[in-house]
Parts: sequence; structure tokens; C-alpha cells
Amino acid sequence: MIELGYSLSNRFPDPPQTDYRTASVHALRYDLFCGDVYLDAEGAELSTAWGWVPVLDFAWALCDIAEQLDQDPAGSRAARVQTADLDFTQNTELLRFARRFNWVEISATWLPDEPPAVVRHDELRREARDFLQDTLADLFDMHPDLADNPAIWSLQGRFRRI
Repeated sequence: MIELGYSLSNRFPDPPQTDYRTASVHALRYDLFCGDVYLDAEGAELSTAWGWVPVLDFAWALCDIAEQLDQDPAGSRAARVQTADLDFTQNTELLRFARRFNWVEISATWLPDEPPAVVRHDELRREARDFLQDTLADLFDMHPDLADNPAIWSLQGRFRRI
């Protein structure tokens, strides 16, 4: 089982003049909605405590990675290890993903002594998409104009709930 969550930071608020309706993809991914993310899978907790992680970008990138890990035509029968990294742009830390067969190991470079979290790939995909859609719903409650941003429409359509 995988559990994902986030908290927005009070230390890094969005600029008050932000027009969420026309915000660029770059701004949506890297400049807005900063905070921390939480990932717990089978008791392995891989969370940040930096306060500046772009939460929407994390959710977006996690969905991208779940798809990237599914590129082998053999799918869940693939013995070859497929890897992907989720990098945090403000430092050198990474979340590392390694899929073999239908299992994905997730490790954090900032927690070298922690064992990797291990989840089923289909569960990672489903939970990543749910996390993205739930995060967007929360952000729409805080910033209703965000729901009118064309980049958000594309994102919602690309990563629908499963």
C-alpha cells in the first residue's frame, strides 16, 4: 500500500499578484505551491522536510514516472530493470524508482539508511493519479482561477483517475 500527501509552506507563499488562470507551465511546475511531500509505502517513509518542494510538480512528475516505468512492451513480465529519477531542482536529492516485473522500489538519496519502499506498479500509477487529482482539487478550492488554466486542463485529461 502506498500513501501520498503534502503540506503547503507558509515560508514560501505564492506571490499575491499571481494570475493562476494564465500561469505558465514553468510557473505551475516550479514556482508555485511550495511545501513538503509525504510518501509512505509498506512502512518505508520517504518524506521531505525542506518547505520548498513544488507540490504540483511532484504530483505531475510522479504520474510521468509511473508511465515511464511502463515503456517495456513486456509490461509486468519484463525482467529488465526499468529506472527513473525524480529530481528536486533546488538541491541534488533524488527519488529513485526501479521497476522489475510488476514491483517498483522507491528510494530517497537524502535517506541513505532507509530501506526502499516497494509497491506494485499498478498501485503506484493509480495512487499517483489520485494524488494529482486530489491535489488539483485542493488547489482549485484555494485558487478557483487555476481551474481555468489550459495547462491544467491538459494535465487533468492526461492523467485521469483510474
